[in-house]
Amino acid sequence: MSRPPTFTPPPCARSRVLRTARGDFAVLDAVPSAGARATALLLPGYTGSKEDFIALLEPLAEAGFRVLSVDGRGQYETGGVGSQGAYSQAELARDVLAQATALDGTTPPGGIHLLGHSLGGQIARAAVLLDAAPFRSLTLMSSGPAEIDPAQQEKARLLSDALGRWSMAEVWQMMRAMDPPEDADTGDGEGLRRRWLRHDPAQLIATGAQLSSEPDRVAELAALPLPVHVVSGERDDVWPVPLLDDMARRLGARRTVIAGAEHSPNTARPLETAAALVSFWDGL
Repeated sequence: MSRPPTFTPPPCARSRVLRTARGDFAVLDAVPSAGARATALLLPGYTGSKEDFIALLEPLAEAGFRVLSVDGRGQYETGGVGSQGAYSQAELARDVLAQATALDGTTPPGGIHLLGHSLGGQIARAAVLLDAAPFRSLTLMSSGPAEIDPAQQEKARLLSDALGRWSMAEVWQMMRAMDPPEDADTGDGEGLRRRWLRHDPAQLIATGAQLSSEPDRVAELAALPLPVHVVSGERDDVWPVPLLDDMARRLGARRTVIAGAEHSPNTARPLETAAALVSFWDGL
């Protein structure tokens, strides 16, 4: 679970609703004080939300990028549907394409740079494999080539089992007993608790199963004429870093390792992560 430093957006950003042909999505929309050069569309990971990117918003906006961080279907402030079938990877990928279409009329000349963290990276990959045309680049942040590590698969299975038996509030208490909130969590973890309670359990069950069975689609992605950036921390217990190194090689992608970070460089080292993203986007 990514732990954002705060749930309050910076002055450059506002919370709003992005209306699309596939429904409404809660977003944080950060706009540069001068004109934007391009747009970045950011997709959070498993159990996460748009706030996972909150520390990136200001440095990216200051670099001239409009940034939209999105709650996917059933995540936090975007409504869910209560049916696991509605959260298939193909459906979530079509949501991303609808978001890009909704942004089309307001996108600066530099186009849309798509970024996905962890689960969000695999959804982003599925979206560009359906239609890469709306996007200028793809960044896979701490998101691997196929299924998650076996130990993480077991955690996802246990969580899904718990969600099938107990309420979200009861499962939260169990998780906190095993993993108490850290001092860095705003409000002693209250923001994380509030976010958790608003997730759709059907979304968590469906996407946990996806992460545990995702096929290797690197060759398909490598066949697209789309620049790719693979970003991770120097340690990762969800996909081993050597696996991410190899994926970047197979993709012919740019590779960035953020020193001092683990699975969530976006929260652990936001300034370094933002600088790496800007360098990649500017290099295009």
